[in-house]
Amino acid sequence: MSIQENYNNIKSQLPENVELVAVSKTHPVSAIQEVYNLGQRVFGENKVQELTEKHPLLPKDIQWHLIGHLQTNKVKYIAEFIDTIQSVDSEKLLNEINKEAAKNKRAIKVLLQVKIAEEESKFGLEISETKDLFQKFINGDFPNVEITGLMGMATFTEDETQIRKEFSILKNLFDELNQIRKLETLSMGMSDDFPIAIESGANSVRVGSAIFGRRDYSI
Repeated sequence: MSIQENYNNIKSQLPENVELVAVSKTHPVSAIQEVYNLGQRVFGENKVQELTEKHPLLPKDIQWHLIGHLQTNKVKYIAEFIDTIQSVDSEKLLNEINKEAAKNKRAIKVLLQVKIAEEESKFGLEISETKDLFQKFINGDFPNVEITGLMGMATFTEDETQIRKEFSILKNLFDELNQIRKLETLSMGMSDDFPIAIESGANSVRVGSAIFGRRDYSI
């Protein structure tokens, strides 16, 4: 199917309250522009270098989300324009984002990435760490950061029971923190598991290959 057909197919499966982050990593500017022309405005990239190369070449009203692991020394390259950093997995990184946001006289929206998968390779905060960081945010420790929600990735498995269990852990934590201070975004689910994520309470999904097709690693 074409990118347009893929995009329309995904959009048709999303309830009105669920935000689509079109994950454009490794895909060319022309493909992103095509999806933009279909009405999409929120795009996700994994790597800072790729994002900073694409950003100047595309419309300025795109809301860029950084969804991959972010090193503290790379924050300065995206602080001026990034809409949301979904992959905040340490207090050190949160402090750096706060510092660079202040330099740019703006507030940067972030999601705390929580480790819910059993796979060792997945980044993320433990639940206790997430609660501690959230409390520090409420106490005013990060004045140029706005924690707007949580993000998590389930284990890469065909076992739907396990996926649902992991998403449920994140949803329960989201509900708990939401009682303390209103949160907007629960980002769960990718191309393979976003229907389960939506059933589990996600209101933001990150979909790449199901829209753009197989990644072009030659870029």
